[in-house]
Amino acid sequence: MTVPRRSSPQVDRVRDWAESGVVALTGPPDGSPVVPPGRAASYARELSDWIGAATAGTAHPVRVDGARLLSERAAYTGGTRGGSISVGRHCRLLPTADGWAAVSCARPDDAGLLGALVGRDVGDDPWPAVASWLREHSGAELAQGADMLGIAGGPVVRRAPAPAPIEGRPRPVEGLVVVDFSALWAGPLCSHLLGAAGARVIKVETPNRPDGARFGNRGFYDLLHSGHESVVLDPDTDSGRRAMAGLVAAADIVVEASRPRALERFGLDARTACAAGTTWVSITARGRDSPAVGFGDDVAASSGLVAADEAGCPMFVGDAIADPLTGLTAAVRAMSAPPAGPGHLWEISMSEVVATTLVDIDSPSPRVRRRGDSWVVDVESGEVEIAPPHRRTGSFAPAPASGRDTGRVLRELGVPA
Repeated sequence: MTVPRRSSPQVDRVRDWAESGVVALTGPPDGSPVVPPGRAASYARELSDWIGAATAGTAHPVRVDGARLLSERAAYTGGTRGGSISVGRHCRLLPTADGWAAVSCARPDDAGLLGALVGRDVGDDPWPAVASWLREHSGAELAQGADMLGIAGGPVVRRAPAPAPIEGRPRPVEGLVVVDFSALWAGPLCSHLLGAAGARVIKVETPNRPDGARFGNRGFYDLLHSGHESVVLDPDTDSGRRAMAGLVAAADIVVEASRPRALERFGLDARTACAAGTTWVSITARGRDSPAVGFGDDVAASSGLVAADEAGCPMFVGDAIADPLTGLTAAVRAMSAPPAGPGHLWEISMSEVVATTLVDIDSPSPRVRRRGDSWVVDVESGEVEIAPPHRRTGSFAPAPASGRDTGRVLRELGVPA
């Protein structure tokens, strides 16, 4: 099945952006919203169109608007545009000696890692020291240090556009067992869509590293994990590693967003699982062979998806936009029949997903203007109002407490505890 792109991409690009909620999140905090470059909102709608067509006529049709999913987290958190500071306020765009860079400080250990990068104690506020260091160092030096230290960040480099049609023969996922090792947004969105299509989703966490999104907005976490089961296993014990291996053996689909060595330390190997017939969805920042780590904001910006202010300086596009784009892409791949029979490794690089949207990126963006209490933008067919971030309607049961279903799931799947 191939979902064709809509006709008149430029008109659709602007309208899709305007309706997505992303424009409202893009631009200076004290100025007008900005229509981003590229066609990420249109691409997201094509992905959700594919999912809708693939599940039409089943017991669990999935009807979502991919463009609106791009801003959905901000609808829960109340996040607002910050220009060179991300909507979530954990990532910044800063000048380097030879350009610009996106750097995140989101995890508890990140300030210490940034201190190691700049060579001094940065205290609780690393940004002054990081900004000073970047002004004297190149983007390549940042990239080298980030890879070595595990810092989420990199130079802003426009990637060559890599448009690809959304194609593949859909397969039903109703009743399939999905074991989800991922966290935050991209992987859980993929599993959420698989669950909406009728799959059984089992979320796996470890005692020392629960999903950090549990400590964020509860409504958004419930949305992505409603109806799933929660298992907690300790990979530092023999029994925990055996149980993890048993869950993977019982899974039809595995979703994970770790560098390969992280799961290999638990005794799990994607290619071995695929050889046994499992579909393995591997989400990484920049590919399985790259040491890079990354989050939605820094990956999107460093891959070239940035807007520009009046002085030409880069600004963030939306809220961690690489995450929902990747989650939608991962769901399409997981719902696609493996090209060579049972068992397949879908390698999904967040930076490559972003690159698929960087089409017509040099086309001038139309100016957004005020109309009464609203912002509007002109398209060929008329005037379109800039939509705010939007929550889906409907009720969603609370997500399960961490580890609530561990014993029962292991018993039902015949996995030794």
